[in-house]
Amino acid sequence: MFMQYVRKIITRAILPGIFFSLAHVPLKAVAYDKVEFSLAHINESIRVDGVMDEAHWQHATKIPLKYQNEPNEKGEPPVQTDAYMYEDGKYLYVGFVAKDNDPSQIRAALRDRDTLWQDDNVALMIDTFNDERTGYEFYVNPLGAQGDMRMTDTDDWAEDPSWDAIWDSAGQITENGYVVEMRIPFTALRFPKNQEQLTWSFAVWRNYPRDVFYQMSNVGFDRDVKCSFCQFDKLTGFRNMSESKNIQLTPTLTALRHDTKDTVPGDWQNGDIDTEAGLDLRWGVTQDAVINATINPDFSQVEADSLELDVNTTYSIYYAEKRPFFLDGASYFDTNQLELLYTRTIAEPEVGVKLTGKTGTHSYGFMYADDENTSVLLPTNQGSGFANLGDKTHSAVGRYQLDIGQKGTIGLMTTHRESGDYHNTVLSLDGSYWFNQTDSLQYQAVTTDTKNSDYLVDVYGLEKNQSDQAYNIEFSRNKRDYELYANYENIGKDYRPDLGYQAKADYEQVQLGGGQTWYRDAEDAITEYSYNAEWDKTWAQNGDLLEEEYDGFITFKGKMQSQTEIGFIHRNEFYAGEFFNQNIGYIYGGFRPIRDVRFLLYAQYGSKIDYSNAALGTMVRIEPEMTWDINDHWQVQLEHSYSYLDNEQNDRVYTANLTDLRVYYKFNMRSMLKLVLQFEDVDRNHEAYLYDVSQTNRDYGSQLVYSYKINAQTLFYLGYSDRGYEDDSLKGLERDQRTFFTKLSYAWQL
Repeated sequence: MFMQYVRKIITRAILPGIFFSLAHVPLKAVAYDKVEFSLAHINESIRVDGVMDEAHWQHATKIPLKYQNEPNEKGEPPVQTDAYMYEDGKYLYVGFVAKDNDPSQIRAALRDRDTLWQDDNVALMIDTFNDERTGYEFYVNPLGAQGDMRMTDTDDWAEDPSWDAIWDSAGQITENGYVVEMRIPFTALRFPKNQEQLTWSFAVWRNYPRDVFYQMSNVGFDRDVKCSFCQFDKLTGFRNMSESKNIQLTPTLTALRHDTKDTVPGDWQNGDIDTEAGLDLRWGVTQDAVINATINPDFSQVEADSLELDVNTTYSIYYAEKRPFFLDGASYFDTNQLELLYTRTIAEPEVGVKLTGKTGTHSYGFMYADDENTSVLLPTNQGSGFANLGDKTHSAVGRYQLDIGQKGTIGLMTTHRESGDYHNTVLSLDGSYWFNQTDSLQYQAVTTDTKNSDYLVDVYGLEKNQSDQAYNIEFSRNKRDYELYANYENIGKDYRPDLGYQAKADYEQVQLGGGQTWYRDAEDAITEYSYNAEWDKTWAQNGDLLEEEYDGFITFKGKMQSQTEIGFIHRNEFYAGEFFNQNIGYIYGGFRPIRDVRFLLYAQYGSKIDYSNAALGTMVRIEPEMTWDINDHWQVQLEHSYSYLDNEQNDRVYTANLTDLRVYYKFNMRSMLKLVLQFEDVDRNHEAYLYDVSQTNRDYGSQLVYSYKINAQTLFYLGYSDRGYEDDSLKGLERDQRTFFTKLSYAWQL
């Protein structure tokens, strides 16, 4: 829905916690204004309370944040910020003194983990291997809420907020601003082993959201250099690192009762109480290699997925992974262009084991898991859908990547899944090559071999054996003021990475695009504006044209932290035997009228294919969103989607409404009560369809959860959820599922 917005704007830090992408990495050494700091070693701990009243903080390494990087390049910071760092052999300690001329304007609230991005916050970013490719980010808001991420910087700055470490933080708002303390155990990090002294690349950071959004750092970034890590300062020391077993055991106990109704309306059929115990092991074999293992794992997902409107689309919906076992070390299995591992296809495993690590220039990963409920995604060039095998499967994944030069890579990956009469095997080669500090080439080639089960052959009409290939190659040039890119992708008709995610197959596509950006001063009404234009053309493997598209948009950033994007799309698309010309205009925007309220709006109008009836229609889509921090404890998030489609006779085909309401109450930083209400209403016109449909299509779900979290692994949940629906056979909404659940886990670090 927001593809253009995400592609262009998020890399410029539209989310105040997210680091923005900068410029290109050189093959030859380039002189940046790097500073080398010697990290203090002090054999003293602290009380993590956000006060910094321990005397030995005066002997810590002081790092001033002397540059403004957003909205001005290497500008003067509007406020003063100093960071202090030291280590004691077991922990890395970081303190921030963030001054503010008007502390009443500080934006902060009690937050759940990884939800502080709209707040004032400070951060530590570290590249522990000093390879200028991968690293960690640790964020804290003025009240002590945490956020952490893994990131890569091989081709644009890419972040993974699903990574969760166990560390301590606290914050206090003062009359002069705020103070933050962090204590990060070295066991949470990966870094080279058997070295007397280490050098890490690092940056300390402050996000300062006011009428415009400011970012400040010890590093003054050059926007004409795409890499970020290569401009970081250096931190040397770590001579007195103490040995640790680096073992974490996390036993988990879950209990739930799931009730259903045999007929609707009808009586509840109470289910049995299902109690499960499991054990997760995380063992840092060395400081640069980690083994994860799980027995009878708890893969329950407490957080409800955001609703996606599954109306007038032919392709399957993508949902993000949220389960802890799959998230730890997930970036080690990423490839350049195509997604070969989508772990939500592994639905109900009993056993899982994973090894991930990096030694020198060599990164590697291996994972095994079984699955009691296996689904496969069956793609074509006209649509896709999931099929359930109905058999237990065994899956294995292997990944290796070699760093070449300053930024180049080459990697191999293989996946394999099998059951009695089914298997799917994938083998991939991918990499990147850097011509200079502005131009790079990304490439990937994949081959797949599938033996389908008799069930898939009989029910879905597939061939018994399917084998095919996929290729992707992309050239990009990124400068301070403009970007250019060209991409070619070829996906074979029988290409199936069953452990990955490929919603479309049997096509080849050429894409060309570029854009230009202008930067203005922080005091201007518009602080940045840009445009982007793109053309792509897609053919089936037999040479038939499938689609040709032109799109362009302009973007503005300015006061009240506002962003606005206005775009137009012209698409000539082949569907169900004929071509349809579609013209779509859209606008996306967001702003913060007052400190604690944020509004977003996406609106779209234009011609659109009615995929159910293979005809051209007129579509309207309006999607407002609001976030309101009522106070430090209460937060409300409300999203709504309204859309309708009219056919060429001006008859209404359908009207759809989708609402997602989330209300949070934080008792304190560890304890929270959350209410989620979701409602979908699709009203279809019988006479506008070529086949029988239900006019009334309503679904709703609710969830009430109490949580107590000491850290990412030590936690307690108690909750209730239910679901219901209404169609033409019912007179109103009827609940047909309800679940009572609890979960307890505790992380022992040995």
